[in-house]
Amino acid sequence: MPIPTGGYREVAEDLAARIKSGEYAAGERLPTYSELSNLYDVSVTTVQRAIIVLQTRGLVVGLQGRGLWVAEDVGSPRSLDEE
Repeated sequence: MPIPTGGYREVAEDLAARIKSGEYAAGERLPTYSELSNLYDVSVTTVQRAIIVLQTRGLVVGLQGRGLWVAEDVGSPRSLDEE
């Protein structure tokens, strides 16, 4: 899957697609903000904004001091256009 090099919406859509495809399975820990920043070649702030979108969509859960996790019940995620 090609990695987008754009803004937070592109990062959010790519991560959502990876979650939907099972690359990041329910209950699995996601890479850190820093790792995602390096992966997508964007700033940590851009990654943070993308993660907020995914949290709003119920795809990702952040646990203080423990990292980011794929939500156990992903269901059918909304597209970014529905926000």
